[in-house]
Amino acid sequence: MNIRLFFFFFVSLYILQVLSIDCFKCVSINQDYAPCEDPFHNNYTLDVFESPCMGGRKGRDGLFPATSCVKINGVFDDNGDTITVRGCALDSGTLTTDTEIVRMSHCGGFYYDNRYARGCVQSCNDADACNSAVKLDSLLFIIVSLTSLITLM
Repeated sequence: MNIRLFFFFFVSLYILQVLSIDCFKCVSINQDYAPCEDPFHNNYTLDVFESPCMGGRKGRDGLFPATSCVKINGVFDDNGDTITVRGCALDSGTLTTDTEIVRMSHCGGFYYDNRYARGCVQSCNDADACNSAVKLDSLLFIIVSLTSLITLM
């Protein structure tokens, strides 16, 4: 029984590590915060690095471990100011791609703080600070580990 408990604890820690991601979080409007702007140099931006990065989920209160890092670049229509936002988000589990910001990078129009802007939203989940989620080898390890755990019970 003790080996099962140890194994379950080990798998739980591994899953938590794999399912959370670290991201840079910052906002720069009209280049007022240089560490957030492109070109991005992460050698002096530890003050904007969040580990683990937490995000809101549609229809839920509180914050949850993020699954993706997000970067938004755009230009406001009203005055031409530029905007760069780096942060994190998670998939809320809705059925359509168009309501989930992390499922697909795209360019077009969007609202930020009730102001219309045109630009691009990019998301990534392949590495910490990609602004590591489940990779194929990690997913395979989780499946094998959980199958073994269920078999032992």
